[in-house]
Amino acid sequence: MASFDSQLDQLRVLLAKIAASDSYYSGAVQSHLGDGAGLESVEEFASKFWFTTKDDLVRDREAHPPFGSNLTEPLANYTRFCQTSGTSTGKPMPVLDTPESWEAMLGSWREVFRGAGLKPGVDRVFFAFSFGPFLGFWTAFEAAATDYLSLPGGGLSSKARLEHMARLEATVLCCTPTYAIRLGELIGTDGFPEPEELDIHTLIVAGEPGGSLTSVRTRLSELWRGARVYDHHGMTEVGPVTWEHPERAGVLCLDHGRYLCEIVDAQTGEEVLDGDEGELVLTTLARTACPLLRYRSGDRVRKLVLDDVVHLDGGILGRVDDMVIVRGVNLYPSAVEEVVRSHPEVVEFRVLERNIESMAELEIEVETTDPTVLPRLESALRERFALRIPVTEVAADSLPRFEFKSQRWSKPE
Repeated sequence: MASFDSQLDQLRVLLAKIAASDSYYSGAVQSHLGDGAGLESVEEFASKFWFTTKDDLVRDREAHPPFGSNLTEPLANYTRFCQTSGTSTGKPMPVLDTPESWEAMLGSWREVFRGAGLKPGVDRVFFAFSFGPFLGFWTAFEAAATDYLSLPGGGLSSKARLEHMARLEATVLCCTPTYAIRLGELIGTDGFPEPEELDIHTLIVAGEPGGSLTSVRTRLSELWRGARVYDHHGMTEVGPVTWEHPERAGVLCLDHGRYLCEIVDAQTGEEVLDGDEGELVLTTLARTACPLLRYRSGDRVRKLVLDDVVHLDGGILGRVDDMVIVRGVNLYPSAVEEVVRSHPEVVEFRVLERNIESMAELEIEVETTDPTVLPRLESALRERFALRIPVTEVAADSLPRFEFKSQRWSKPE
């Protein structure tokens, strides 16, 4: 990463590059901030420039297909293509990078690995996901390959992945929390490697809020013989953003060297106070070939200031728009998952959300090893949310399994 005295210096350089280009932001930057040289503080930038949303980016791609206009260099300079999953908009969005912007993201991933305590030349990192067009797969693998033996697990069954981990003596597993649970539950079952055949001591998880949920972390550690769980998060639009604090489980460190980070009230847009929840807003200081200014990530987080540095308490709490109101009670999917996952007898689950007489009602379907968990889970949900949420058992292996982002909330017609 380039050396700058402060975020303000980086921001000035970024704005100068944007102003000199013919790109998505250039006209607005020139009109409101000039070339950025006269900017006196990051607070001034936040007061003079508006938020960017995902809808803005989708519309830009539609107006300037296929890659949009948010490119600060000639198209010939771009060598990397990735795209978003499209889970929130239904429209996967392409993103291009130059080698320099790509390297900036690899630097963020190296911070993730260092934060997890991996040892160069010693650890062997297994990536248990298929290498599709999503940015996180490629950046994680390439960053790991700088210092560690990197083991790709794309195109393999769950059994083959566990066998590879055992045979190749992998020590670190990277995947989603959901898939780590799925793999862990298969260990020692018929035909699968036994626990003593595996040397995994660290799980680096991302893609879902579960990595910072206590019940999920406990379950993962139990399944993987005491392995340490490290959470991380990022997104294709901006890149890798956080890594888990090495001494504070469930607290994420923000990459302030590569991002200008704000946590704002989702309604007012004003910065929240220490301890309050808000929406994470990001400006890419190092990924300058496809920059985003004050991008509303949609991630709901809690601000935590440690030694004058902003962190995220509890990781990613969920999405700002995923709250469901059930009989006057505000529910977030991550809170429901925390209760469900505190019952290890639950193998998999799905939440059904229905509108009955214009009111939202929930029902939870579970696959379980012990049917007596159903009334206990209903009781735990009632105690936590002061709501009666029916829990029903379904047949084993009848619910979907997920390698990437899980989608456990369903709205039947």
